[in-house]
Amino acid sequence: MKVMDYTDIVWDWNGTLLDDAPLCCEIMSEQLVSRGLPPLSLERYGAIFGFPVEAYYERAGFDFSSEPFEIPARQFIAVYEARRHEAPLRPGVAAVLEKVRDAGIRQHLLSAYSHGSLETVVESHGLTGFFATIAGIPDVFAASKLDRGLELAAAIAGPERRALLIGDTDHDQEVAAEMGIDCVLIPAGHQSRERLEACGVPVLSSLDELL
Repeated sequence: MKVMDYTDIVWDWNGTLLDDAPLCCEIMSEQLVSRGLPPLSLERYGAIFGFPVEAYYERAGFDFSSEPFEIPARQFIAVYEARRHEAPLRPGVAAVLEKVRDAGIRQHLLSAYSHGSLETVVESHGLTGFFATIAGIPDVFAASKLDRGLELAAAIAGPERRALLIGDTDHDQEVAAEMGIDCVLIPAGHQSRERLEACGVPVLSSLDELL
């Protein structure tokens, strides 16, 4: 697999380009502790995080017979939105995006983050101009980005076009498979390397290895 052989690169945002796993783990731990539950270590977080996030909340210890999922989900998003500036880009993001752009490859952003917030935070990092498409989901509950992925696949389809999805979770691999495109994964803390290696696609150690 050579990135420069593709006509289109589909990037995931959280974890892949934005290094926010430690922040997400910290916010979730605060929610758990406020309910008398044990906090998550980053290792435990990487072992249980996944999509849909409602199932991940249950694995973390939430009991949705005593409160609906929407309550902690909205609480998490409210705190995350207030603190999202604390999460840096992963090392080398701008350089990699520049090299891919300069090679004439179209770049797209596909995320399970709510669309409006996605556009805002990408702009705040000065990256908007790199992407031909920015596609988030219409709500805050992060069930899946598959529908948006299928829309994007239809938009970039063509006999001369070959696409690669770059992500950091098993959901990214699942979405890429449904889109009918290749996938490579890069561990970023949202899921362990062992979980990613079980997906059956190339797993790299850093963005630099893409090039």
